[in-house]
Amino acid sequence: MKVLVIGSGAREHAIVRALCADPEVDLVVAAPGNPGIGRIARCVPIEGGPTDPAGVVALARECEVDLVVIGPEAPLVAGVADALRDSGFACYGPSADAARLEGSKAFAKEVMSAAEVPTGLAHVCTTIDEVAAALDSFGAPHVVKEDGLAAGKGVVVTDDRQVALDHAAACLTKVGGRVVIEEFLDGPEVSLFCVCDGTTAVPLAPAQDFKRVGDDDAGPNTGGMGAYSPLPWAPADLADHVVTRIAQPVLDEMRRRGTPFVGTLFVGLALTSRGPRVIEFNARFGDPETQVVLARLRTPLAGLLHAAASGSLDSVPALRWSDDAAVTVVVAAEHYPGPPRTGDPIAGLDEVATLDDGERTAYVLHAGTALGGDGEIVSAGGRVLSVVGTGPDLADAREVAYAAVGLIELPGSHHRTDIARKAVEGAISLSG
Repeated sequence: MKVLVIGSGAREHAIVRALCADPEVDLVVAAPGNPGIGRIARCVPIEGGPTDPAGVVALARECEVDLVVIGPEAPLVAGVADALRDSGFACYGPSADAARLEGSKAFAKEVMSAAEVPTGLAHVCTTIDEVAAALDSFGAPHVVKEDGLAAGKGVVVTDDRQVALDHAAACLTKVGGRVVIEEFLDGPEVSLFCVCDGTTAVPLAPAQDFKRVGDDDAGPNTGGMGAYSPLPWAPADLADHVVTRIAQPVLDEMRRRGTPFVGTLFVGLALTSRGPRVIEFNARFGDPETQVVLARLRTPLAGLLHAAASGSLDSVPALRWSDDAAVTVVVAAEHYPGPPRTGDPIAGLDEVATLDDGERTAYVLHAGTALGGDGEIVSAGGRVLSVVGTGPDLADAREVAYAAVGLIELPGSHHRTDIARKAVEGAISLSG
């Protein structure tokens, strides 16, 4: 099988790494990819970029691929999956209409209501007066979400009413600006990916990510600063519950609307005192959770995604998982999540493999990297690297991940030091 992966981040590096380990895969092409992906797969540019449907279709034809996997959300909302399917390619990723589950928070709430999916109460607002009234009706903590795509940074959760109003006002100034004001959901958060073929949903292993930039969830939201899996504190039947109460009803509702969902339904949950509640949906694999979930998946990835793209998930055997744990720590550039400093050389990447000891492994997935003038790897984005550690348990995985981070040198970089710490310490509890 020949596979084309669209994207250039650490999520795509994790996907490419898993595809390269699949014995059924002969060739992996990444577009545009990054220097890390380029070490294990062929990287090519896309004329017009990843959001240009015609350019992606032309590349898929040129490479004669059997499957296209779309990583980021922007190409999905731009209709790249539609163009590929219309041209006869098996594509893992939802249509533009189905991707509205991520592209519009208001649409997602509408679908959840129709499908009777448990979620928080919400008001869709188009004026600041409506925002003020909604904030007062729910009280603090205030949850304000930009309606459209915002790369994980369009959400503000704050006790400060003025901060909430200011964020809403900034969102409303955009063309067609809308915001969703929600009730705050208590309890620990969980990310669960469901592989979907329009009819059937197959859950992957749950993970937890860390959205804030600083330790103990201090500072602004980011695209994600780390993640771990499995979740020793989560209910054993959580994945099955999510499929029954959330993923399957949403698939049924989307199919009823004539927009079947094919791809990854990313369910962001809060395990509240009233049971699991949906915080948000995404229409693709999440970053950085993909890095730890795929580190543990033993079922060959290409066959699973091709079955989803071709509508045959119901014939896939039960997924196989490693008993090992995985932790990923994001190394971010100076000033991130503000405008990052770029162009700095990165040292120590090749030393990470020396930490492998038979039980524990460590490796680096590239996100915001590029090749410098002398061929050296330099920083080229906000989240620069995802450093992954695996081991027999979370403590081992965490220890080797941070040992690997300690070997990497990037001027001005920063990372969280508390990824998976509370889980290791047994300090996470469920309400009720």
